[in-house]
Amino acid sequence: MGQKSAVSAENEEFEYSRWQLVLKRLLDIVVAAILLVLLSPIWYVIVLWIRMDSPGPAIFKQTRVGLRGKPYTIYKFRTMIQNADTIMKARLEKVTDLENFVFQEKDDPRITRSGRFLRKTSLDELPQLLNIFKGNMSLVGPRPEVMDIVKHYTAEQRRRHDVLPGVTGWAQVNGRGELTLGETLAYDLEYVRRWSFRLDLLILWKTLAVVFSGKGAY
Repeated sequence: MGQKSAVSAENEEFEYSRWQLVLKRLLDIVVAAILLVLLSPIWYVIVLWIRMDSPGPAIFKQTRVGLRGKPYTIYKFRTMIQNADTIMKARLEKVTDLENFVFQEKDDPRITRSGRFLRKTSLDELPQLLNIFKGNMSLVGPRPEVMDIVKHYTAEQRRRHDVLPGVTGWAQVNGRGELTLGETLAYDLEYVRRWSFRLDLLILWKTLAVVFSGKGAY
């Protein structure tokens, strides 16, 4: 019980209790399994709606940066027109001010009608339950980012990769899409420093309030 898992981050070392890490993984698996069963009928309705609303696949796949900087494929319900990520990639290549960059635009014309509802309710994130089962995501952690953003990180900012990325996180319950990238990174690093199983439970509780309010969801 006294054993700890050490995570080094430049000049600072974070130690996470092994039994809390085990609890975190158990919570991920149990909650993901329950949600997949309970929400499976909604899953099929969403897929049909997306396909009827705009051309293209219902599931959006994209490479994101995960634990220890390892890339993996994230799954989401598609909320934008086809090839929208190509447009975003061109925008990211012109990023010069990482701190004040805002990833999400409130009235992004690329978002479909079904996509606006899915984003508002966070239902677009449901397929990430599959990522949890695969072990490359957790219920709670820093939101995974694309490599075009990560390549601009400082050594300190890369500390966010010392934990599994999450479906929700500390930044998401403290501003969500209203935060600049610099603010999001600050919350992510605070999460890494403060992490505990109790903090994850608090974030999950706060996530329910954020989802129901729809605040900051674009």
